[in-house]
Amino acid sequence: MASTDPFDTLPRRPANLAPPAPEYPWPEGYSSAMFLSFDVDAESVWTAKDPAHFDRLVTMSYGGYEARVGTPRILEMLARLELKATFFITGWTLDAHPAMCEAILKAGHEIGHHGYHHLMPDPGSDRLIEEVDDGFEALKRRLGVVPKGYRAPSGEFCETLRKMLTERGIVYTSSFRDDVRPYRHLLEGGQPGPIELPPTASYDDWMLGLSARFSPRPIFPAEHVMSIWKDELDETRDWGAMVTTVLHPQCSGRPMRLRLLRDFLTYAQSCKDVWIATGEEIAANFRRHEAKG
Repeated sequence: MASTDPFDTLPRRPANLAPPAPEYPWPEGYSSAMFLSFDVDAESVWTAKDPAHFDRLVTMSYGGYEARVGTPRILEMLARLELKATFFITGWTLDAHPAMCEAILKAGHEIGHHGYHHLMPDPGSDRLIEEVDDGFEALKRRLGVVPKGYRAPSGEFCETLRKMLTERGIVYTSSFRDDVRPYRHLLEGGQPGPIELPPTASYDDWMLGLSARFSPRPIFPAEHVMSIWKDELDETRDWGAMVTTVLHPQCSGRPMRLRLLRDFLTYAQSCKDVWIATGEEIAANFRRHEAKG
């Protein structure tokens, strides 16, 4: 994938020497960043994998936890910490749980596009255009929101999708895993695409804290996850780069996981060099410096 980074000022160093922190134009007073974001999938994350899950009520209850408990608890925590985040919401979730989604917006958080039914955007899919446009329509109809950010369901992409999002005015995406700083996508023809805010794999709570009959992974102890998250953040700070969380209320809204997340965010706030921001804010910062050439 082609990309451009107008701020890539890293000097060449011998392989046996640790690189210095890159010079990246974060806002004054900050030398690194955290894109704090959540994916609100509710039951759609399960039914997208297998429509038969609609009739498996206990499986559906994993997603239903978001509206009943997980999201309200996370909103309470963010309010206490005085943090704003980006919530990528599927259109299906908006239609199924409008009150939960309205509460996210009312609390002042950014709302992002996450597809309609959490269908993976495979190349050549006959549902790709519908999945994107139905997601836009639901956000506008339910919340009056025209999103600036998009995160692909299941974290997959194709060139058709990248072009569609550019044509529909998406400012930034957050799906690719090929950098630790924002950059500008280039489309196949060389035209500029959206800004990319790359997710950080180790901050995907689904991989560390969800255990179900259909994903039989062990739940990692809180102290193990805290060690991973702090080490990732501390090294990223040394690089002058950015971490991006991919958190799910049906996972991090569970009691022990919420305590873990609260403790980690409290630690991140104690790192005064880390700018904790929404995707819209980080993309706007990129665009300001990009315009300066």
